[in-house]
Amino acid sequence: MPLREHWMIYALGSALFAALTALFGKLGVAGIPSNLATFIRTVVVLGVTAAIIAWRNEWRAPASIEARTWLFLVLSGIATGLSWLCYYRALQLGPVSKVAPIDKLSVALAIVLGVVFLGESLSWPVAIGGGLIVLGSIVMIVF
Repeated sequence: MPLREHWMIYALGSALFAALTALFGKLGVAGIPSNLATFIRTVVVLGVTAAIIAWRNEWRAPASIEARTWLFLVLSGIATGLSWLCYYRALQLGPVSKVAPIDKLSVALAIVLGVVFLGESLSWPVAIGGGLIVLGSIVMIVF
């Protein structure tokens, strides 16, 4: 299988599991504080990830990881944590059918950030696709 198809499989898996995250999260956040629900979810993610790393023998000594890598992974972790806290609170307060489309605006924001900060090129298909995501989110939220 060509490399291109490998990342697509993982991207599709990400979409599937993100959809299940919304469904299970909405059901799981009922009756407990959203921050506690996020903590429980985080502990589970930590355990599953540790098991996969152990199974694949991918452990590395922390000192062998560059400082720049640590910096960006820590910043990514902070952003992820804040995203999850906001997401679970939003799920607790609103319907999945409204929360999920707003959350998926992250795709359009990621495109813009990739162009501005990473120098990625903005092709017409990517610009139109990002615009349609924004438009679709607005339609789903407003109507």
